[in-house]
Amino acid sequence: MTLLEEKLPAAPPRPASPSRGSVTLRDLGLGIRFAAAGGREGWIRTLLTAVGVGLGVALLLLASSVPHLLDERNAREQARSETRISEFSEANAPKSDSSVLRINTSTEYHDRTVAGYLMRPDGSTPVLPPGIDRIPAPDTMVVSPALRELLDEPGNELLRERLPYEITGTIRDAGLRSPGELLYYAGSDTLTPANGGHRIGGYGDDRQGEPLPPLLIVLVIMVCVVLLAPVAIFIATAVRFGGDRRDRRLAALRLVGADIRTTRRIAAGEALFGALLGLLFGLAFFLVGRQFVGAVEIWDVSAFPADLAPDLRLALLIAVAVPLTAVLVTLVAMRSVVIEPLGVVRRGRDRGRRLWWRLPVPLAGLVVLALWGRVEEYAPVNPFPITAGAVLVLFGLALLLPWLVEACVNRLRGGPVPWQLATRRLQLSSGAASRAVSGVTVAVAGAIALQMLFASMNADFNRMTGADPTRAQFAGYSEDVTGEAATSAIEQFRATKGVEVVIGSVEAYASKPGDYAEDEVEPTTSLTVGTCETLRELARIGACEDGDTFVVHPPGDKDMTAWVDETARKGEEVEIGYGNKVMRWTLPAGSPTVQGREDPMGETHYGIMATTGAIDAGKVPGATITTQIRVDRSVPDVAEHVRNTAARIDPGMRFVTIQSVERDRQYASIQTGLQVGASAVLLLIALSMLVSQLEQLRERRRLLSVLVAFGTRRSTLGWSVLWQTAVPVVLGLAVAVGGGLGLGAMLVHLIEKEVSDWWLFWPLAGVGGGLILLVTLLSLPPLWRMMRPDGLRTE
Repeated sequence: MTLLEEKLPAAPPRPASPSRGSVTLRDLGLGIRFAAAGGREGWIRTLLTAVGVGLGVALLLLASSVPHLLDERNAREQARSETRISEFSEANAPKSDSSVLRINTSTEYHDRTVAGYLMRPDGSTPVLPPGIDRIPAPDTMVVSPALRELLDEPGNELLRERLPYEITGTIRDAGLRSPGELLYYAGSDTLTPANGGHRIGGYGDDRQGEPLPPLLIVLVIMVCVVLLAPVAIFIATAVRFGGDRRDRRLAALRLVGADIRTTRRIAAGEALFGALLGLLFGLAFFLVGRQFVGAVEIWDVSAFPADLAPDLRLALLIAVAVPLTAVLVTLVAMRSVVIEPLGVVRRGRDRGRRLWWRLPVPLAGLVVLALWGRVEEYAPVNPFPITAGAVLVLFGLALLLPWLVEACVNRLRGGPVPWQLATRRLQLSSGAASRAVSGVTVAVAGAIALQMLFASMNADFNRMTGADPTRAQFAGYSEDVTGEAATSAIEQFRATKGVEVVIGSVEAYASKPGDYAEDEVEPTTSLTVGTCETLRELARIGACEDGDTFVVHPPGDKDMTAWVDETARKGEEVEIGYGNKVMRWTLPAGSPTVQGREDPMGETHYGIMATTGAIDAGKVPGATITTQIRVDRSVPDVAEHVRNTAARIDPGMRFVTIQSVERDRQYASIQTGLQVGASAVLLLIALSMLVSQLEQLRERRRLLSVLVAFGTRRSTLGWSVLWQTAVPVVLGLAVAVGGGLGLGAMLVHLIEKEVSDWWLFWPLAGVGGGLILLVTLLSLPPLWRMMRPDGLRTE
């Protein structure tokens, strides 16, 4: 060391440079400060982002509540179900001080099911269903709140006539599946096992429901994907609100020395603040909306507010995924923007969007489905390839849309002034318009694929009953109405307002008299008593007079024909009834033999048929009635008049509507769930698009004011806004139709079915287009306000 070096003072230590993590946190915090303290413009942009994200978060929280909702609903239903006697038996419980006789008296009113039970306690401490404190006294009932409200409404006199019991209480929530359920429990002092009473010893059925078939599992997976995919796109779109103004502000930061990485982190901080605020908005929307969910009924489905409790794990996933998505989307969007100190340059404007990396995404989804998504009838379904494939296809369609919009609008030239204004705006910046429509594109594409899947499965879960609703529309069966009351019941149906024809018969069993060993089967057939008009509906009878009898053979069944002839021996006696109550009757020797025919329910009748003059139906032991009724549909409330007559005759009468097609209940419930979810998603689509449209108009407020100041007509600008929306919509619907048909065809192929209808996309495309038109019309009033001259003011 030299002498000079010894005399020089030591250099001060260099300050330690901040770590990369602390720099990132500092920049993110600066972005949050800009979003929170950016003045009126900053708050408007942040609130728009928060509202858009909040709507999506609210729907995600709703979706995460579905498992808890279903569990609670099923638990309440099982708690009020009859306790099993044994694993394999459903016989009556033994009589005791706590047992109860009851009979199901459920009915329908204006296509709504009114569930009900008539009850009679056997002792002083009867078991009680959940939701009530005591068995109702005779001729009184306790009702659900929804049923009480329905009975109190004017115009429902026919329902009050059908339920002629005094209301003495209300069923609590613990005894109801949902707030809108129509349910009642009525008391009786005449109910016995002889007239249909079923004795129960307790409530609470712990049996598990039947597992879903593989085809329905595929449907459930696709319903979840189709309903939630648009929500993710809406959230990703909402965090990009106000991008143009943000970029200009970041350019100012570049002017004072910030580098590119810093500006990107600041932008991510702004998006993070909007997403966090959106989480709070979404939680608020969810909590407030949950209080009113009991008053909302969609497709006959409602829920108690307490049932909407998000799964904790899913809620935490939402809380992490939404802010993370906001940051990632912002960083990806910033890669296509060069922010310089004197301005912003968008790279995509010169280079254009590339197709090479967008097209493989939906193709990869189809490949995943084709290779790993096949569904076998008796094998367990692997949900992961089906979910991954469908998600890739739907998100791939959302990626294709911006490229298609840009490629098409760049080729548009000429036309009227509104058209030129619209196309020029799209040519300058088509990204915002594409993002606004992408949610509709995904929703419509998914709906088309689901409809194709439903249509291909229709035959598997909709059974042809063989019934003919043109011959009769209603059928009633009663084991309680016997003897003379049976013939009286048929006459009451015939006297009911609007009834045209009653195919009413009294039925019993007829057997061959004799002594039989334990291993011998006693020859038995049916005895049907009715008028000539009724018997002609059940057999191919020509000439018929009161007092005639017939032996009826089942067509095409030789074994059953021989069995009928063994029992119904002309000129010989038969025993009618069973057990200790039997009577002997001689079948006239001159009874002609005829062929049976199908009744309106599709059932073929055979055995012995007798007119009312040949045998006294009131003295037939063990007889029951079967009625099939044809009505005049032009008579107002004719169905309710007929049901009221059935309730007067026998409250426990099984009374059904005759239908040619019977739907599987699980299949129908999934379709109902899709309709409920689709309604919620469509509402979200409309709200999110409206928020996006208002954000775009706010961004162009000064430009609109300038155009008006230069003499541009307001109608011209209104049409230009419509065209700016219509062009991406048409292209988006085209992508949705093509992608939806492709995805639907692949799913149908996976379940080894055939596409039944290639043209079912028209209604869905129409709904998507109508939704866009509605949003555009709702955005016109703000448009008129933004075109005022004060929009030219600036600071």
